Amino acid sequence: MPCGPQAARVSALDWFERAAAGASLLCLIHCAGLPLLLAALPALSRLVALPESLHLWLLLFAIPASGSALLFGFRQHRAWLPLAGGAIGLGLLAIGALLLEGARFETPVTIAGSLCLVAAHVGNWRRRHGGHRHG
Repeated sequence: MPCGPQAARVSALDWFERAAAGASLLCLIHCAGLPLLLAALPALSRLVALPESLHLWLLLFAIPASGSALLFGFRQHRAWLPLAGGAIGLGLLAIGALLLEGARFETPVTIAGSLCLVAAHVGNWRRRHGGHRHG
């Protein structure tokens, strides 16, 4: 187990990775769960007014958070798959937020992007932690 500055760097990177993966999961819940909830409870849609800019703000958080975590992980393990999966996920999120806003395929494209991003973060985390276990 690393100690000193290396341990702090690994700990910070783990936090960053978890925050980025968590944001991707929240995006997935928002895209898949919220419309189902609002469809089931029409009265709730009047109470929960999410701004149209929410998707843009989420994207503006996801790009630096996910990009940094995946790039730092790549520098450590040199595996292209998590980096490529993350790039595809971020690309799909950007397409959903910037090009398909309000269109028929916005939700499926955004969900696919979130799933790619979560899978990329899980793969990145596993490769960074290699064969050692945390007790």
